[in-house]
Amino acid sequence: MRKIIFILILMPIIDLYILIKASQAMGFGTTILFIILTGIAGLLLAISEGKLVIRSINMEISRGSIPGESILIGLCILIGGLLLAVPGIVTDIIGITMVIPGTRGIYKQYIKRLLQKMINKRYTNIIIRR
Repeated sequence: MRKIIFILILMPIIDLYILIKASQAMGFGTTILFIILTGIAGLLLAISEGKLVIRSINMEISRGSIPGESILIGLCILIGGLLLAVPGIVTDIIGITMVIPGTRGIYKQYIKRLLQKMINKRYTNIIIRR
């Protein structure tokens, strides 16, 4: 949890630094246009990939099997789509690599290892605080 909080604090700082440097190199208008275009393209890709995953989950369920891999892929696409909605170059790069099938496997394996550690530590309860 501390790592996530650290990343959430550090990511906007890195994004802001890179945006300033990119703006100095390419110009303000070009940088803003780049951010908008990558965000839109990435979100469209996330929607397209998400539909494919939902179709895959439905097929697995109709065959009577548990869609574990498809759910992990869907989680990667969801997180990637959320990152693409956040303006910034770093978040766009991470978001796109989570959505693209060729690079998504890296994140999927990381999530698997994280879940396995949680299971091994018997930390399997989800607590919702109101």
